[in-house]
Amino acid sequence: MNYINLLLHLYQFKKNAMMTRKNMVALQQKKLIKILKYAYHHSEYYHKTFKKAGITSKNIDTIPLSKFPTINKTTFIQNFDSIVTQRDLSQQELIDFDSESNKDKKTFKKKYHIVHSSGSTGKPAYFVYDNQAWETMLVGVIRAALWDMSMPQILKYLFQRPRILYIAATDGRYGGAMVVGDGIEGVKGNQLFIDINMPLNEWIVKIKQFQPDMIVGYPSAIKILGELIENRKLDVNVFRVISCGEALSDNLRQYFKKIFHTDVINFYGASESLVLGVESNFNEGMYLFDDMNYIEVENGNMYITSLYNFVQPLIRYQITDRLKLKNNNEKYPFMRAENIIGREEDVLWFENKGKKEFLHPLAIEGFCIEGLLDYQFRQLSDNSFEMLAQTSDNSKKANIKIEMLSQMKKILNEKHLDDVKFYIQFIEKILPDKKTGKKKLIVRGE
Repeated sequence: MNYINLLLHLYQFKKNAMMTRKNMVALQQKKLIKILKYAYHHSEYYHKTFKKAGITSKNIDTIPLSKFPTINKTTFIQNFDSIVTQRDLSQQELIDFDSESNKDKKTFKKKYHIVHSSGSTGKPAYFVYDNQAWETMLVGVIRAALWDMSMPQILKYLFQRPRILYIAATDGRYGGAMVVGDGIEGVKGNQLFIDINMPLNEWIVKIKQFQPDMIVGYPSAIKILGELIENRKLDVNVFRVISCGEALSDNLRQYFKKIFHTDVINFYGASESLVLGVESNFNEGMYLFDDMNYIEVENGNMYITSLYNFVQPLIRYQITDRLKLKNNNEKYPFMRAENIIGREEDVLWFENKGKKEFLHPLAIEGFCIEGLLDYQFRQLSDNSFEMLAQTSDNSKKANIKIEMLSQMKKILNEKHLDDVKFYIQFIEKILPDKKTGKKKLIVRGE
């Protein structure tokens, strides 16, 4: 998408936010019927499951979405090849593509954008966006990042060539890094990516040189940046902070406002649909983008139906986040969520040669080893931790241990934490957190 078309699409998305609620519901319903019909006619999996539920081409536009079958991550992975609507896509090809040493390839077969899920609920999955879906999603993300700004204000900001700092896991095909990178390129901005594996002294040097005017990243990573500013190791002047990738508490939001003296935008997305909603005021709640997704809450479970991704339709896909809906207000036509409880991780802090350094959980969860079913980290002291591992095949424990030790040593070396001690312990099962439904990557030792 060229720059002019991007701005035109952004203008249209901004107009959607000024609709009446009635018109928004009508637009959402129109898009919903379109994706349901497309999935029925072009996806082998949905054609079969819809027919089994008594849904046909003749009645598909009259049956409430709540009557359609649901799908979860396990079913999605098992049926990947029959869910996608393009015959030149297969899950094994994506696994091979993702494992290639050359990670600079942005697209698969020059037309598919591949997002690798973090694996916070177990086995990672691959989510596919074609160019049209990707561009639609990018415009939605830009709308969220520049939330509560008018088009003249947006144009003025973009004309100044924004300088955007992104602090998160940047190695691999994580949706956040890919979206932010492409979004900044789309608005012709300048970008600095700080990987959370980078030593803190390098953060300081690079950020001083770059002088960002916007900060985007995990709240846990932005908090570390805030502490550097508090300790007068850094000084930045930004007009907006955007939190993404983890849950943002109101206390942490207030901390960011105090340290950065600016607006804080809480962006909500998932690998399944990279743009779900935005929150700029804790009391108002999260606005969910009904023009891009259809979100349901049923018996405490959350389901999304993406309205813009036709290459890999997700119809009533269960998300493990916890969401409570609020009544609509008159400010925007979007449905609101009272709170969203997703992953809220701490970091592993260590004392190393008289200096403090950290490991972020999202940077150390990309292990992909044959026979390794799941894993978790337990901090034991300020210079030691252990890795808890669950296997699917006990006969492979020796090889798993060797590979985990090798990968962990590499990560510690990158962070200059070579003196930190770590151990491997195999356990029977790693259970999800009762509050969030997601596995905690870090637990504290006795």
